[in-house]
Amino acid sequence: MKRIQLDITKAAQFLSEGAVKAYEPKVKAAQEALENGTCPGNDFLGWLHLPSSITPQFLDEVQAVANTLREKCEVIVVAGIGGSYLGARAIIEALGNSFAWLVGDKANPTIVFAGNNIGEDYLFELSEYLKDKRFGVINISKSGTTTETALAFRLLKKQCEEQRGKSEAKDVIVAITDANRGAARAAADKEGYKTFVIPDNVGGRFSVLTPVGLLPIACAGFDIKALVNGAADMEKATAPNVPFEENIAAQYAAVRNALYTEQGKKIEIMVNYQPKLHFIAEWWKQLYGESEGKEHKGIFPAACDFTTDLHSMGQWIQEGERSIFETVISVEQPAKKLLFPSDDENLDGLNFLAGKRVDEVNKMAELGTLLAHVDGGVPNIRVVVPELNEYYIGQLIYFFEIGCGISGNVLGVNPFNQPGVEAYKKNMFALLDKPGYEAESKAIKERLK
Repeated sequence: MKRIQLDITKAAQFLSEGAVKAYEPKVKAAQEALENGTCPGNDFLGWLHLPSSITPQFLDEVQAVANTLREKCEVIVVAGIGGSYLGARAIIEALGNSFAWLVGDKANPTIVFAGNNIGEDYLFELSEYLKDKRFGVINISKSGTTTETALAFRLLKKQCEEQRGKSEAKDVIVAITDANRGAARAAADKEGYKTFVIPDNVGGRFSVLTPVGLLPIACAGFDIKALVNGAADMEKATAPNVPFEENIAAQYAAVRNALYTEQGKKIEIMVNYQPKLHFIAEWWKQLYGESEGKEHKGIFPAACDFTTDLHSMGQWIQEGERSIFETVISVEQPAKKLLFPSDDENLDGLNFLAGKRVDEVNKMAELGTLLAHVDGGVPNIRVVVPELNEYYIGQLIYFFEIGCGISGNVLGVNPFNQPGVEAYKKNMFALLDKPGYEAESKAIKERLK
């Protein structure tokens, strides 16, 4: 099997000669700190060797639960937020039919997502959609008290029990949560739900290869064994003993840190030319933003879908402030073939494309944009994926995870905590008069007068 490839030549040319290579000692030290567990946040390194440690028996257990849900449900709602849903959604949308929700594929249940917002209209419309559906729920929350997910699950649980009866509902509700503690664990034990454990040493944004991601992906009908195999192969390909010149994760961490420190490139735009990768970019944004954005440091992760966003953001990228670089995910081979037709009248002047694959047009747009942006002063990193299947997506996921761990350590922050995420929650709870927040509530209300 092939491996995904990394091309940094169109980024390195913006740096002084040898700048990327100069990062090799820092990158090596950062990766050894991960491997030896001597880095900040070392109690959250369970993802590091997760792919190679997953057993076939465990995957069979996940698949068996997925098969039960697939047999008993025409719709499965995945309730979670952040790392508890983004990885699963990214992979399902990357591998699935872009119009699955309209096509009504009878072989696979429709997967929808909730618990990732507090939109009243969204939740009402979801409830209306589910009224005549045999639906089940995968509730993903370590604590069971995350506001967005807990709110959605309370609504979904009530509706599921009303429509299917309490006894049948418990067979189509699965909890992925803490092994022993928390509201979600207590509820699952009380109701008799099937459960899977979120490992204590795996943070949410690194959890896609745990049941958090594996169960929804299996429910959608995709091969989780191939996904894990791809990640395991990338784990080997980016191990600390792999030379820097061959280690694409080490090179990625090096070049992005060099661009940040030497050239002041503070914004990294994740770009794709394949619409199915939109949520891969959303997952990547959380992974890098939540891992590196600390102590007033860190590259800001943004994302664009090309060529779509070339008609909205293209002007700024081409000629705006030169504080950006791009990381482009390029898919070598699409799954389908579609030829551009000829037209006798040729009113649009496009007959010169007749007989060409649509993907050839897309690839030339990609190449033309690369040249234009590099000429415009935008360094470009290119990640080449042979095709969109479970195996290569597994590689891509682990590549970005290990690259993030290395890069965060090089930057000098703890890549595995997220203290800033709690700030808004304290204010929200105080404004909602949550018990225990009386002092904060009084102080905030004084500020708002």
